[in-house]
Amino acid sequence: MGLTQLFGAIFLLAASTTAYRKEFGNQTLPVVDLGYELYQASNFNESGRFYNFSNIRFAAKPVRFGLPQDPEINRTQIRDGNDGRACPQSGPAWFYTGQSWLSSIVLGTTCDACFTPYVPPGASWNLPLAAPDPREMEDCLFLDLFVPERALKSAGKGRGAAVLVWFYGGGYTFGRKENNPAGLLAAAASGKGNITDSGDSDIIYISVNYRLGAMGFSSGPTFRSEGGIPNLGLLDQRFALEWIQKYVHLFGGDKDRVTLFGESSGGGSIMHQITAYGGKDPVPFRRAISQSGGWVPTSPKQQEDTYQLLLNLTNSSSIADLRNVSEPDFMRANALIVGYNTTYSNFLYNPVVDGDFAPQLPGELLAQGAFDKTVLVAHEGDFFTAPYLNTSEAIRASLVTIFPYMSSSSLDYIMTTLYPPVFNGSYGYTTQYDRATLIIAESIIICNAKYLSDGFNNNLYSYLFTMPPAYHGFDNLYTYYDGGAVSDDITMVMNRTVAVVLQQLITSFAKTGIPEADGVGQISKYGADARVLQLNNATGFQEVRDKTSASRSSWWQTARYS
Repeated sequence: MGLTQLFGAIFLLAASTTAYRKEFGNQTLPVVDLGYELYQASNFNESGRFYNFSNIRFAAKPVRFGLPQDPEINRTQIRDGNDGRACPQSGPAWFYTGQSWLSSIVLGTTCDACFTPYVPPGASWNLPLAAPDPREMEDCLFLDLFVPERALKSAGKGRGAAVLVWFYGGGYTFGRKENNPAGLLAAAASGKGNITDSGDSDIIYISVNYRLGAMGFSSGPTFRSEGGIPNLGLLDQRFALEWIQKYVHLFGGDKDRVTLFGESSGGGSIMHQITAYGGKDPVPFRRAISQSGGWVPTSPKQQEDTYQLLLNLTNSSSIADLRNVSEPDFMRANALIVGYNTTYSNFLYNPVVDGDFAPQLPGELLAQGAFDKTVLVAHEGDFFTAPYLNTSEAIRASLVTIFPYMSSSSLDYIMTTLYPPVFNGSYGYTTQYDRATLIIAESIIICNAKYLSDGFNNNLYSYLFTMPPAYHGFDNLYTYYDGGAVSDDITMVMNRTVAVVLQQLITSFAKTGIPEADGVGQISKYGADARVLQLNNATGFQEVRDKTSASRSSWWQTARYS
């Protein structure tokens, strides 16, 4: 199964750039004055000719369940970014079974344990947990910024370099900003993208931390009645984007050419950013690339169940009590809930409809045209499917665990009309397991791309990543290919050409709004013919028709989960 991705052209203190310089080994590392703090580059990449400014604070230490706020002024020292930060996080126990199952498929090995039906044990305080990474703490709203030497030297001279902003994936419960964008910066410097002048070949790369799990995505009727704010993780992202609008020029960036990109929950976050506030306000970015964007829609009842579990686990009776729980205990409670209470295919915490930032599901808002139409957009599931789903009864039972408050009539419709037990290939599957995979993949990932194409009247670009094994998230390896040796290992980058083409498509789109690459040229828009560029060097780079079912996607777009 391939991965369909979408490209979519979707009080400032006195500050100065490179106000100070400091010797670091043989390299003089620049310092940028943000007004509230001073940041020195952590290092300089000699071969790529770019600086890394790590761990820049874009928001104050957050109050638990509170909105992100401007950083406090602290100019007592020059910060070098060597204190790494990540938001508290945890992965579900079933995740490791999913990894084992994928490995067995890819490598042709067996995984007998994978066929044991998974039942969440339920969170209790004394269950074992791995020690958290020492970088994890609630004071985690930091970003990393990589800027080419030429762009930084040109700050304040001309329009500046295009900006790529990465939102990591991880099911809204884990992930961190650390990635090596050397390959992307090199692809941009190669000159692809309708370059109008020699200084326009640079991009600035930024990756952002945002709150996860109970810290970033708690919700439910009781939580909200007590003053809790849903979707804080998305609001952290938005706050970072507003920070970029204020400060990226100090690093030589162009605030009017900001492109978002992200994989999985990062891509799902981008869909929420595109449709934020129902399109009533202009968005603080110009373009967007959603790579296999996904989330599991959760009903208010599900949200309430999760919030009550958090209260019970911490011996709390209200949000006020939760705010007084010690940070280590709150992090432990979050890890226990995510680790031991999530059903297969789910991560428990997800973006929710809140009537404000997310007034409706993104699919519904896109269908209504309730989004900022000035955005340009460029646009899969074995990992999420339990291997023992080999009967209609098992598939239906799995759907009940994912959507516990969905009506019986809706479940009947899914099982008999949308995905009937017909295995001649006419519905896209020939086995019960493939049927289950398609249901789960379309409901939480694939159809989201269709919503974007419909919402933008097919006026976007799309690619289909089919390099083996082409499972969810595998294109990340190619997105962040660093130019090193390729491998015969199917779980690694196997083809340099495909990686470079993908990186050129991303960076050229960020610079000009038109994705193009060596050997491919400018790719066609999705259009009425549903054209997508297939990335697979074995068959060449060719345009193929998107096979996503319009009728099934339309049903999921308006589905009721409670």
